[in-house]
Amino acid sequence: MAQAEALVVDREVRIAARPEIVFAFFTDPEKMVRWKGVQATLESKPGGVYRVVLNDQAVATGEYVEITPFTRVVFTWGWEGHPIVPPGTSVVEVDLEPDGEGTLLRLTHRGLPTLEEAKNHAIGWDHYLPRLAVAAAGGDPGPDSTAPGLEPG
Repeated sequence: MAQAEALVVDREVRIAARPEIVFAFFTDPEKMVRWKGVQATLESKPGGVYRVVLNDQAVATGEYVEITPFTRVVFTWGWEGHPIVPPGTSVVEVDLEPDGEGTLLRLTHRGLPTLEEAKNHAIGWDHYLPRLAVAAAGGDPGPDSTAPGLEPG
């Protein structure tokens, strides 16, 4: 049981923006690249494409499973060309709850195949969720350090 729990990444962050604002950062390609990646193809409907180019070596790909406006987004996740976590082999659940004038975001990333991959993905979410908090609140998180040499577009 402890091993299975270790293969899940759970994160929580408070964001100084209402849930409807935060929600758009998971469904609108232009907003996505403000906090994660340099290019995004997002078809925010069940079965729609979720594809985010983080850099010239990392492309996250999956499909949307569930879209509940302003409260929940679920999508499959994996990496193009990655033998251990190929596209669509894990699941990311994002729940948004009003918190005063802001939002409490809970992210759960399930189905990661190894402890090492769970740790790697935890590092990734720990990098990106603070960037989301800044962008959704109207700030500029600055260039993404994981995308050297690539420009948003």
